[in-house]
Amino acid sequence: MPSSRIARDPWLDNAKMALVTLVVIGHAWALLPSEGLVGHAYDFLYAWHMPAFVFVTGYLSRTFDYSPDRLWNLVRTVAVPYVLFECLMAFFRLYFGGEELEDLFTDPHWPLWFLTALIVWRLATPLFRGLPAVLAVAAAVVLCLWSGTVQGENAEMFDLTRMLGLIPFFVLGVHTTPERLEVLRGPGARWVAGATFLGLWLLTARTDELAGTHWLYYATPYDDLGASDARGAVTRLVLLGIGVAGTLAFLALVPRLSGWFSRMGAATLVVYLCHGFVIRGLEYAGYVEWAAAHPVAAPPVTFLGGVVLALLLAAPPVSHRLQLLVDPFGKAEQQVKQAVELTAVAQDPGSLPAMQKQMAGR
Repeated sequence: MPSSRIARDPWLDNAKMALVTLVVIGHAWALLPSEGLVGHAYDFLYAWHMPAFVFVTGYLSRTFDYSPDRLWNLVRTVAVPYVLFECLMAFFRLYFGGEELEDLFTDPHWPLWFLTALIVWRLATPLFRGLPAVLAVAAAVVLCLWSGTVQGENAEMFDLTRMLGLIPFFVLGVHTTPERLEVLRGPGARWVAGATFLGLWLLTARTDELAGTHWLYYATPYDDLGASDARGAVTRLVLLGIGVAGTLAFLALVPRLSGWFSRMGAATLVVYLCHGFVIRGLEYAGYVEWAAAHPVAAPPVTFLGGVVLALLLAAPPVSHRLQLLVDPFGKAEQQVKQAVELTAVAQDPGSLPAMQKQMAGR
């Protein structure tokens, strides 16, 4: 989730960092046996954390338009990293994991589907923003329900099913205003949020009976899940409601304070793009077998390891270096601007105070 440097909101930065940490934990938990408490916790997490991730992304994208600066920023911070990391991940999986991969770029390799989806969502933002909120969300829900009927290669192209399956959360974020989010700061909101999470915890204890874990990915056609189009649409609608409830509950519980954790919220894209190499590396190194042989120790070790990995990648000494890989053009632009400013100061020393003031406002 690329973020702005202007008027940063610590609440949103805390939310972004918490959500990307949960993404890392969720991917790490996939290395564990899926029975019992681990399977329940996994289903609970996936019922709402990706919907919340997409909602916050939509909220931060609500001002996107087709201006040259915005389009170049989309290319620079999303399209270029997608091409670069698609190549890096393919190389890693081929030469370190011995996997056989097909359809490079058109079938995003884990976990890069989010970048292709973000490109489409951002480009569609002005269209959805131009509609009344009710119509925009309704249209997104229709696309979500329809995507579950798409099968074969069409469903796999750029992860179409998941891209459209999660689009209602993005559109809801686009049409959410800061004033509407203020409701989550009201008295009693955290109590309601806690009760909501308790209800979701109890509900997801029966996920396997009611739907199955794969429904929570919004990525598999109804037919492949053994459901008719009608039953699949109804199930998706229920999951959408659960996702919205979990998203709002999560945001109500996110702290508003600024600190070291919120400052890491600027590095969420670094964490998202780079953690996959570690998770895949652990899989290739035999972590799945180790986890199966240590059912008591593996869950807490994996959970803590996921947290540490997210914090390590977001830590400034690490994220600043990885930023060159995640946003190579951005780093180059920054260096060019600094060189231009230094040249201007050398030619006109009197311009230094004005430039210092300008830099301070960035």
